[in-house]
Amino acid sequence: MSDKKESDYLETHGEGPIKVSYIFPNGDRYEGECSRSASGTVMRSGTGKHTSAGGVVYTGEWQEDKMHGRGSLRHPSGALYEGEFKDNMYNGMGTYTFVDGSMYKGHFHNNRLEGEGAFTDTQGLVWTGEFHGKAALGLKMQHNI
Repeated sequence: MSDKKESDYLETHGEGPIKVSYIFPNGDRYEGECSRSASGTVMRSGTGKHTSAGGVVYTGEWQEDKMHGRGSLRHPSGALYEGEFKDNMYNGMGTYTFVDGSMYKGHFHNNRLEGEGAFTDTQGLVWTGEFHGKAALGLKMQHNI
């Protein structure tokens, strides 16, 4: 957020986070909490909502100007990720809902399906096992009896 304009709106309430409503030069918009670094740069930190000019919407926690902590990221296509972020990437436990309605719930590492998880296909069948990016050998189908 270091490319601040004079028309930016900053509101400080004593000690603690700065509340901002900011429009970036590229048309992106951020509304939420920020903090000032030791050098005086204002960075997204705390909770907030970032809407890109292309329609991607992230709502959640920020740390040092990066998506970090719990949040949700909705793509213009309708795909949705809800879960943990680290350094602007899906990391930790989360749920990714694909455009076709299928869903993966489990572990992520650096934006990849990684580790134990469950994939629910468009017919409602649930497949569990170890996921490694696009590979998922030896999945087991859950039977609901």
